[in-house]
Parts: sequence; C-alpha cells; structure tokens
Amino acid sequence: MPATLPPADRVVMVSGANRGIGLAIARHLAAAGYRLSLGARDPAMLAEATAGLPEERVLRHAFDALRPPDAEAWVAATVARFGRLDALVNNAGVLRQVTFDEGDEEMLDEMWAVNVKAPFRLIRAALPHLRRAGAGRIVTIGSTDSKRYRDGTVSVGYAMTKHAVLALSHAAKFAGWEHGVRATAILPGATRTDLLRGIPGVVPGPNRIDPETIAAAVAFVLSLPNEASVAELPINARLESTL
Repeated sequence: MPATLPPADRVVMVSGANRGIGLAIARHLAAAGYRLSLGARDPAMLAEATAGLPEERVLRHAFDALRPPDAEAWVAATVARFGRLDALVNNAGVLRQVTFDEGDEEMLDEMWAVNVKAPFRLIRAALPHLRRAGAGRIVTIGSTDSKRYRDGTVSVGYAMTKHAVLALSHAAKFAGWEHGVRATAILPGATRTDLLRGIPGVVPGPNRIDPETIAAAVAFVLSLPNEASVAELPINARLESTL
C-alpha cells in the first residue's frame, strides 16, 4: 500500500454538507479530486451552497438526521450512482443548551437523535460497502467536549452526546478493522460556524478555528494508509492542560 492514499476515484459521503464544517469539507475534498455524496436536510439549500462543484463527481441527497430511513436510502443512492463507497464523514450535529437548570427533554432528545443515533445508522448502513473497499474510512466530527467537561457554561446534554460519539467512533474502528476500515474521531474546539451563536463560554470569534482547518484534517486522515490509524484527533482553540 502506498505511503498515502490518492483521491483517485474514491467516493466520500459527507453529512451536513450545506454549511459550516460540512460545506468546508465538501469543497476541500472536491478540490482534491474525490467523488462526493453530500447529504443535508434541505436539498435546495445544499444545491445552492455547493454550486460550482463538478456535477459529474457530486451527488446531492436528502438526509434528515431525525428521519431514520434516510440513512439507508442515502447510502443506497450513493452506491447506485458511483458503484462503490470508500469513506463516510459524519458531520451533521446540533447544540442545544441543556444543563441541570435550563433546557428540556425535547432538546436533549433532539441532540441524541442527531448527534448519536443518526451517525450510528449511517455507519451501520455504510459498513458493508466500506469493508468491501479494503481501505474504507469513517471520520466522525466530535468535539473537545468529547474528552472532558470543561465548566458550568457547557451544555451537559451536548457533552453527553459528544462523549457517546467518541465511543461510537471507537466501536466502528473495531467493527471494520479486519477488512481495512479505519475510524477517526476529529474533535475540534470552538470553530467559526453558526453552531456556537449565542452559546456562553466559548472562545471569542477571532480566535476560533477556521472550518477549512477541520476540512484539511479530514483530508489528511482520509489519505492515511491502513497501517497508520489515528483513532482520535483533538484540535483545540484554547490552552488547556489536557487537550
């Protein structure tokens, strides 16, 4: 196997590709030469956001993390279009402020559904195809909140789901290892996206991570051969003793 894997005709699915980190990932991977299957809740918004990408190398498909059937339908459509699947990037996520003093069960349930159950369904649907690829890749966007509970400004509910996402990523690594599947959890700190709008305690805007930086990290992980597995990649925007 080469020192790094070239994009060649590799097919990558990216959820939440219509804005923020997901859109940056889509643009970066398209420029690198990957074939892309992009999923988002609003196909019209996705088409507008990704206008200009090479149409012959891009599939856009509806994917609502709150609709369980969407995962299998999107994976099936991807394989039908391209004949293969080489990588899955779980990026779609939501943040709601749920602590012991604020927020409600509905907000908590939404985060569990979008942040944990949806990527679980996508991994389950994609794994047979990724195993056949021989060098399949699963990249899941977690958070520095996947690694610790920082302070009282953090959404307890969000941190709970992001800890679960890290466990999910490790489980996926085990599930596909013997067939060449490698799984990585990329764990960014405060990033310049709408996700953090109005959230207390985050790093000030000018000091946040650029989404393109996360996109470059995804491309790096996708390029690594089977012999170079990276299980976790924290990317922090602030100084902390353990991250």
